[in-house]
Amino acid sequence: MTSTETAPSPTAPPGDRRRWFALAIVMTAAFMDLVDVTIVNIAIPSIQREAGATFSQIQWITAGYALAFAAGLITGGRLGDIHGRKRLFLIGIGGFTLASALCGFAANPEMLVASRILQGAMAALMVPQVLSIVHATFPAHERGKVFGLFGAVVGLGAVTGPLLGALLTEWNLFGLEWRPIFLINLPVGIAGLILGSRYITESKAPKALKLDMVGVGLVTLGLLMLLYPLTRGRELGWPLWGYVAMAGALVVLGALVAYERRKAARDGSPLIELSLFKVKSFAAGIAVQTVFGVALGIFFLVWTLYMQFGLGWSPLKAGLTGVPFSIAVSMAAGMSVQKLVPRFGRKVLQSGALVMGIGVLIYIWEAGRYGLSIAPWQMALPLVVMGVGMGLIVAPLTDAILSEVPREHSGSASGLINTVQQMGNALGLGLVSVVFFGVIDDRLAEVTESSAAGAAFADGFQHALGWVAAVMGVIFLLMFALPKRPAQHVEGAAETPSAEPESEKEKEPALAG
Repeated sequence: MTSTETAPSPTAPPGDRRRWFALAIVMTAAFMDLVDVTIVNIAIPSIQREAGATFSQIQWITAGYALAFAAGLITGGRLGDIHGRKRLFLIGIGGFTLASALCGFAANPEMLVASRILQGAMAALMVPQVLSIVHATFPAHERGKVFGLFGAVVGLGAVTGPLLGALLTEWNLFGLEWRPIFLINLPVGIAGLILGSRYITESKAPKALKLDMVGVGLVTLGLLMLLYPLTRGRELGWPLWGYVAMAGALVVLGALVAYERRKAARDGSPLIELSLFKVKSFAAGIAVQTVFGVALGIFFLVWTLYMQFGLGWSPLKAGLTGVPFSIAVSMAAGMSVQKLVPRFGRKVLQSGALVMGIGVLIYIWEAGRYGLSIAPWQMALPLVVMGVGMGLIVAPLTDAILSEVPREHSGSASGLINTVQQMGNALGLGLVSVVFFGVIDDRLAEVTESSAAGAAFADGFQHALGWVAAVMGVIFLLMFALPKRPAQHVEGAAETPSAEPESEKEKEPALAG
């Protein structure tokens, strides 16, 4: 990128503290999305009972959000580059809040399903702007601290969703049953909309871009063909058309790459900026992010099922059990970016993969040692170890992926990061049918007693965690492709060479609104 391509930067001067208000706003929005992904699972029995939803509708209440979210992320990121990240963020958070209200006041299951799909689509507009606003608003030497905070938010959101869902459902506020899990988004979303319009600066790509509608169609079709069969495959008995669709998705995504390459050469406005994959840190980080998503997709679903169905714990007890994990992730994430990565580089991320793998192995041993009598406090050790490992990965990985990305493509890059993470999660959920439910189905076919059923869930949990440990080993090896010293942002340091050169216009206050 040359200096002639540089647009006025939104980066705030060091003395302008208003950018931290902007950070709090976008982080709150990211947290709201993370919570909303998981909060519904806890309330499913209440929704099924009170709303009279069928099993198929329950599936779509959860899957509809995920599919709309994953399919729209890349497009949402690019729209931010074109029309302005602040504008798209405000549209996204406003639409997300409206969709949450529609979910909360849904008159029937059909309306709830439609509202959840709308909610996922609005999240796809909102979420990619979070990282790109951070990337565009903060100077390079501050981004390490910011991404440390982002990692802490990810860790907090991973467990807060189930816990908050359990509390709101058990409290049955005003006799509303499950509805407060959606209505709680309203005050948060309205506050984010008002404060965001004031404190977030506008930023966009420095040269005029056009939305690549063919690319939008191909990426949406390809992701739906891949994710829909993975999401519904087990419930439908893994039909042949599902395998055909997933194979066809690879063809569609291959056609997308070929088209985007021609589109970039023709007018420079592709939906997916393929030149990003020439940046070693971005390409390697995307690979790690995808496989990491697989591990998380397997673990969180299997863990929830193990505690509630295998051990017979209440939603609240299961939610509280995850608190040590959340705290460990948050603390390790902040420390990894600010203290460890600047000194030890890639070794911190690899240590995180090993530590998380060790935590998984401890969990496997404890599940076998204590069986169905295992207590929440006995789970604290493996959860803390796993949380520390995850925290050492999530924050520095995001920083490493985006640190060398040119600002004009930060929206597209952010959309890709979120998309591959969602794809990894979907692949992990697909594997759950094999590595967890496969074991359980075999065991339950032989027994009828409830205690034996619980033991089957425990066996399935241990087997699935063995796969998670193996995936963490793969992640450790993939991390060798990351630069030994990812572009790190030390306080007071100058911008990295890959960042845009600062012009006189760039020195204007960033957050004037």
